Amino acid sequence: MSEQINPAIHPAISPAVNPAGIDAYAPAEMAHRIETAGVSKAALATLPLLALAVLAGAFIAFGGMFYLVAITDSGLGFGPTRLLGGLAFSLGLVLVVVGGAELFTGNNLIVMGWAHGTVPLAGLLRNWFFSYAGNFAGAVAMAFLASLSGFLMLGGGAVLDNAVAIAKAKTELPFVTALVRGILCNTLVCLAVWLCFSARTAGSKILCIVFPISAFVALGFEHSIANMFFIPLAMFAGAEGVTVGGLVANLVPVTVGNVIGGGVFVAFTYYVIYLRGRP
Repeated sequence: MSEQINPAIHPAISPAVNPAGIDAYAPAEMAHRIETAGVSKAALATLPLLALAVLAGAFIAFGGMFYLVAITDSGLGFGPTRLLGGLAFSLGLVLVVVGGAELFTGNNLIVMGWAHGTVPLAGLLRNWFFSYAGNFAGAVAMAFLASLSGFLMLGGGAVLDNAVAIAKAKTELPFVTALVRGILCNTLVCLAVWLCFSARTAGSKILCIVFPISAFVALGFEHSIANMFFIPLAMFAGAEGVTVGGLVANLVPVTVGNVIGGGVFVAFTYYVIYLRGRP
């Protein structure tokens, strides 16, 4: 990510803006960096891609576990409790971005490279397929391990009650509601990843992540990979009425919504602004 920017090729990027190399990257530079990252992601070999995707699913699951404990019996009231939960859930994307992993929802930004012609459609779809499959495996495996760990019995079983209530609410969402919540969720998730490409330090990346992720969680939007953890967790705990059919009924609209939010609302929009018509 330390490539030199040629102002003759990218005239909107001025190297004079940051002569010392310590300030944040400008939006036009961020677009170029994301496109370059997308090219690398699309070309990643299958085994490391799948392994990194499993890690991402596990990382999001860790965020989900932290979220469940944080909101249980917080006593802070509705809004502050949701904010606290969002801050806790941010752990997942922090681990993905700083630690390095392949998250399907964040990888919707590869659309920038595809729209600009530097990423083939086959490479885009291949990355999405393996990242989604790996995310699913990692999230479900973590749900299984969490169910065996006794984690759900924290707070005298209150964590379990929360986990079941959340899963039931997700599986009972109407299709359109789940779709729209998926759109809004991944708009914020991809904006968080977009902002990370302005950062030069790990601390800066964490700050870029926390507010958009806290917002989507507090607002009750739907993240497909998080739901791969929350719904199976309730299933492994033996919750009545939480089934594989309910999981599929949630994941289909939420996944489509996530692609629209991240791929269209964020990636394609910034492609039009910063990359369209440029070499």
